Amino acid sequence: MRTFFFTLIILLGFIGSSYGQITLDYNSQETIDFYRTNKFITGSGKTISENNIKGSPYLHDDFFYGSIYTVQKQHFADIPLCYNIYNDDLEFKTPEGNIQALATPEIVEKAIFGSTQLVYCPYVLNKKDKKGFFIVLEEGKVSLYAKPAVAFKEATTPGAYKEPEPPKFVKKSDEYYLRVGTNPAEIIGNKKELM
Repeated sequence: MRTFFFTLIILLGFIGSSYGQITLDYNSQETIDFYRTNKFITGSGKTISENNIKGSPYLHDDFFYGSIYTVQKQHFADIPLCYNIYNDDLEFKTPEGNIQALATPEIVEKAIFGSTQLVYCPYVLNKKDKKGFFIVLEEGKVSLYAKPAVAFKEATTPGAYKEPEPPKFVKKSDEYYLRVGTNPAEIIGNKKELM
């Protein structure tokens, strides 16, 4: 009888541990956990007061509720997100309504908000290794990304036949990158480089 109970306990132990080996793709977390467990900053290296500046440094002017998927396979849902193109920052609104930027973007595998999917990955630009956010256009063994660009133009003073212009953000053409597997994304310059 003791042998039967001993065998039953061992079998139950194996069944419980084998069930524990089943993993989900992402561990869903509460939104408040996202605010508690990650460090944030209130801006980045390029700080410009946006008062009296024409144009926008953002991909979208409004925040959209979205999801962040981390490299630790955690999923945070219902976070108000916006992408600051000029600073290359993923920004979010805290429950108090403050706008902050993610201090450690390396934790982001992808962020989805509105119709936009962003990834944070390494890339090569002018033979220098960098990291940044990209808009995913196509995903697969070879992925196609877009890197939007915004430039800041200083205010101009009035001239003989020229009116003064206020400072403004100017939208530039997107740059397109290809990424093979987990290699750094590389810019597509022209058709010859693509072949």
